[in-house]
Parts: sequence; structure tokens; C-alpha cells
Amino acid sequence: MGDLPTKIPPEESPFPLTEVDRWVLSQTDDEFHYHDWDDLKKIIGENNLSVLKRKPSDLRRYMAWTTETKAQYGSMTNYLLAHRLPKGWGSPPFTPASLIPFDDKSDYAVLINDWPYGLTSDITHIVVWSRTIIDTDSTTGDMTAESRRVVSNFIKRFFVDKLGPEGETKVLWFKNWVALQSVRTLEHIHVLVKDAGKELLEEWTQKLDTHEVDD
Repeated sequence: MGDLPTKIPPEESPFPLTEVDRWVLSQTDDEFHYHDWDDLKKIIGENNLSVLKRKPSDLRRYMAWTTETKAQYGSMTNYLLAHRLPKGWGSPPFTPASLIPFDDKSDYAVLINDWPYGLTSDITHIVVWSRTIIDTDSTTGDMTAESRRVVSNFIKRFFVDKLGPEGETKVLWFKNWVALQSVRTLEHIHVLVKDAGKELLEEWTQKLDTHEVDD
């Protein structure tokens, strides 16, 4: 039996709730429909990112965890810097090795998402963090054409090419509009991979020597 729905007043949420979030919180896990690959292709192809959703119980846990983390660390940025991102980056504003996003290995970190969207079990949700700024349009909050081209090239060489001849059909990616980001201080993109093996996931997410603090 799924979790019972819980109504959480907006003022108690640690981040702004979208209409989709509010709808999800009115559901049980049994009522929830997971995003499958065809659904994700449609959502990302239409750039309709606001409809991406977490499983109801996961969203409630994420809200509770975010509240506790902010209370302990002061901000999500502080937590990520302390526990998830490369120590060698220091604190923002960062000084990247390259001003081109994903051009230098020391400037990005690939991690499995701790709080993925509600996806079917064949899909892995990855977050790629960047200490290089990824330009966005100041009016729309969406990526510029040039930054989209740069990121697309990175996705191809880092993820798609490693998956072989069918790689193009197994990788989707997006960068949330500024208004949808729960961690706005730190640059990141989302990557969704279908049928990725354990060894390949470990290769993608391995820690690099260039991420460590020099003695």
C-alpha cells in the first residue's frame, strides 16, 4: 500500500512548490505514474520541464531532508560543498580551469542523483556539476543556443559514445530553467541514461585526482 497523501502548506516547504508538486503531494505512491523513456523524450523534446515529478513519498522525504539539511548547514550549497562536490573547487565564486563548460575534467563532477525523479527502473538519473558558468538567457532563464551546443558536444563524447552504436537513443539531458532549480548557486545539468550497466556508471562517476585539494 502506498504512502497516504500529506498536505504540506506552501510556507512550510523548503523550496517553492510547483503546481505539479502540489498535485503529486495529493497522491499516494500507488496512484503515481512513473516517467518511462517515451514520456521523458516527449517532455525534454518539448522543453516542458515543469512536469517532471518525483514519486510522492520521495518528494515528501526530499522536502524533509532539505529542511533538515538547510537547518544544519545553512544552505544546500554548503552541504554539497562539504559532502558531494570536489574539495579542490573551494567555495564559489569558483575559478575554473577553462571558461568553456566541460572542457577541462577538473571543472566538472559526475554523480548519481541522490533524489531522482520518479523514473522506471531501467533509467538512471545523473547530475553533472560544473564550476564553469553555463550561460543562460537573462529573460527566459533557459540556456543560450551556444551553451546548448557546448553541452550537447560534451554529452556526446562523455556519455553517448561510450554506449556504442545505439548510444544516441539511450541518453537524454536537460538543464532546468533558473526558476525550476532547487540549487541555484551551483551549475549543473541532468542526464538520463537508459539501460546503463554498473561498470559504465562507475566509470562515469569515478573521482578524479584533479578534484582533490593539493597538499
